[in-house]
Amino acid sequence: MGIVRPLDLRAKRWHVQPKIAPTLATQLPNLHPVFVQVLFNRGLTTPAQIQGFIEGHYLETEDPFLLPDMDKAVARIQQAIEQDERIVVYGDFDADGVTSTVLLTEALRGLGISRRNAQPYIPDRVDEGYGLNNDALTHIKETVGADLVISVDCGIRSVQEVEHANSIGLDMIVTDHHSIGRKIPPALAVINPKLPCDYPEKMLAGVGIAYKLAQACYQAMPNYVRFDLNNVLDLVAIGTVADLAPLLGENRKLVRDGLRVMNGTKRAGIAALGEVANVKGGAISAETIAFNIGPRINAAGRLSHAYDAAKLLAAHDRRSALNLARELESLNRKRQKLTEDLGIAAEGMIDEDAPILIAAGENFVAGVVGLVASRLSDKHYRPAIIIEKGEEESRGSCRSIDEFHITDALDEISHLLLRHGGHAAAAGFTVENKNLPLFQEQMTDIARTALEGKELLPSIDIDAEIDLDQIDWALYENLQQLEPCGMENHRPIFMSSGVEVLSHRVVGKDQTHLQMEVTNGRAGFKTIAFRQASWATQMPQYVDIVYSVNVNEWNGRRTLQLMIKDIRPAA
Repeated sequence: MGIVRPLDLRAKRWHVQPKIAPTLATQLPNLHPVFVQVLFNRGLTTPAQIQGFIEGHYLETEDPFLLPDMDKAVARIQQAIEQDERIVVYGDFDADGVTSTVLLTEALRGLGISRRNAQPYIPDRVDEGYGLNNDALTHIKETVGADLVISVDCGIRSVQEVEHANSIGLDMIVTDHHSIGRKIPPALAVINPKLPCDYPEKMLAGVGIAYKLAQACYQAMPNYVRFDLNNVLDLVAIGTVADLAPLLGENRKLVRDGLRVMNGTKRAGIAALGEVANVKGGAISAETIAFNIGPRINAAGRLSHAYDAAKLLAAHDRRSALNLARELESLNRKRQKLTEDLGIAAEGMIDEDAPILIAAGENFVAGVVGLVASRLSDKHYRPAIIIEKGEEESRGSCRSIDEFHITDALDEISHLLLRHGGHAAAAGFTVENKNLPLFQEQMTDIARTALEGKELLPSIDIDAEIDLDQIDWALYENLQQLEPCGMENHRPIFMSSGVEVLSHRVVGKDQTHLQMEVTNGRAGFKTIAFRQASWATQMPQYVDIVYSVNVNEWNGRRTLQLMIKDIRPAA
């Protein structure tokens, strides 16, 4: 039968959440009933849960010692302090890994460990690749003279590398949040909430787990503490949002507390990043992290070395921080151009009718292959793999769709891979070139079987279908209580049917956006639809719209505005 390809490649599936029982809204008379529906959609089904969410009360425990092996890790770190041993924090080169590395290094030094005895190590993306590697561990043991390595945001699938560390007398503590492999690394301690444990928040980012380790150390060793651990919550917020961790439960609390620290921060690096990114001081949000701060931190690891970003976040003086921030700004602009160029090249290499889009070549750059894969997946709504071919080995980056768990697929053909790991929607791997043709063939077969007969359409989850006259400032102020918004706690999205288009025009420097004014006869709003200018030549008089509600500020005047996500002709 094959994959069912929609006639209109731009079409999206609209999924409206079921309506709540009216009695729930009546039990919360101080809240807008549409807001109660939005909260219900996020799993808050009782008045007590809703009130707790709004007031910032979290029923689940935050005891770090509920995480697996936490007691073993803390005991080994205390031993290192007492015996004056050297500790290396081994991170990853993305924003989550960089913030994890800086956070745990600062926290260890806050226990009185000298700079010499608490050092960071971040591998080079091109020369070393993702995660632990044997050469780096040997260097850390023999040249740096370390006795203990603590991995952050990596290591859960590094069985052979941990075995190598053990063989050269290097103790290992692995902290990671990625999916569990078939075998657990034989480290002294392996801290991952996805392992069997009683810890309630299974979706901490790598930086969240690094923070929990620091928290446990500070609880167990109060006599050593010389540092306020709240000072690193800004790093937790950056890493959690940038790594797309769900902003519900403890993650939401960590990010909310972290944003409070960021907006009153004395961290020179964040202030400098805000300056080069034109972010107003004191106005940093989760959205700011996602679109302004996170990409600039990631740019260092993509095109240079992640140490540049780590040094920025650890900087103490404004001048050096500003110089480093400007370097990241330049790298980010270069990253944008490179992603655009390589995206065009990849488009010419893929088979659009294949169940999975695969492109491989020597010209692909390691630091942007994930971004190119993401663009392909978003555009065609297919899983996508971009492979940077080396002389003997190639490295691939994968992005996927809801219907296809990419890491499970890699697990099925792990015999062809040197290493791999990731999540349901994103993964990476290394493969010998001699196995590359067979890898592409078998991965295509796996995707074809998994996606057989499915109509692949991106979906929009809609919180509620409402009338335009239900939108007012009271609703908007209620919705603001959802912040910080992000993964699994997205900005509320609504649908209104049969609204009349009073006017529309194309706007923007490249004429790709659409402005409309719509009404239901009782209430009207101005709207903006980004990258939907094609409707201008075929606009019906009546449409169904999907949108979020925001504020437009112009000449000191604030008005409510609809941000259009999708448009359909009214039935």
